[in-house]
Amino acid sequence: MSPRLSRRFFLTGLAVAGFSAGAGPASAQAFPQYFSSFVVDVSALKEKGLGPFADLVGAAALDELNRAFADRIDRRGSRLVVRITGIFLTPFPEGGGGDRRWHGGGGGTDSLEGEALAVGPKGEILARHPQLAVRAVNTSILTPNEQGRAVEVARFYVQWLRRQLIS
Repeated sequence: MSPRLSRRFFLTGLAVAGFSAGAGPASAQAFPQYFSSFVVDVSALKEKGLGPFADLVGAAALDELNRAFADRIDRRGSRLVVRITGIFLTPFPEGGGGDRRWHGGGGGTDSLEGEALAVGPKGEILARHPQLAVRAVNTSILTPNEQGRAVEVARFYVQWLRRQLIS
């Protein structure tokens, strides 16, 4: 007599099969090392109502992509698309916001969230790399310079992306 398979065993097997099937071609392949062109997509920021501010972040990221990946341009390579999905600029750039006992007394942080996509000639996604870049900020709350900080965190995001993608 053969042992009966339990429902838990069956569901666990399905879950494991689903996880391994979910690791499709985009995640199984290493990120390309050379790129034909660079694109920055800030549509998610614009949907959040950031308009011209989103354009500023996108332009800073594109400038930095062209600089940071200048040695990785090959017209036969895939297109590198950076989709920026979120930006956070701390309201307390001096690390303030309350009592030092509760907030640690350190500086605040700005962050940029998104993903890099390697896109093939037919528009297919060859590889993905999600990323959150967090940058320490220590400027006066009296001169917060949100635009300058946004440009700096966009540049930092691309520099960190370079470190992560190029081996």
